[in-house]
Amino acid sequence: MEQPHIDVAYIARLAKLDLTADETERFSADLNQVLAYVAQLEQWDTSDVPPMYHPLPVFDAVREDIPGASLSNEAAIANAPSAEEGQFRVPKVVESAH
Repeated sequence: MEQPHIDVAYIARLAKLDLTADETERFSADLNQVLAYVAQLEQWDTSDVPPMYHPLPVFDAVREDIPGASLSNEAAIANAPSAEEGQFRVPKVVESAH
């Protein structure tokens, strides 16, 4: 399989990164090594290998979800920098879409 060519300078421009010529060359070499390794891995038949969600055996270590006492509304907003009508007041962070 022929190794694809990836234009690192183009990708850097898309990511709004200013790379020097030396950095571009170094990252191109690093990326080529990664792609060569992936090509090497593609040689193996993995059709009988079940998918893994984690490289190590993981056992469910979470506690049982048991409802407990919760904070009152007053206690929850007691240390809020700004509250109004029993609710947290936060600055607007999204401009109108109109």
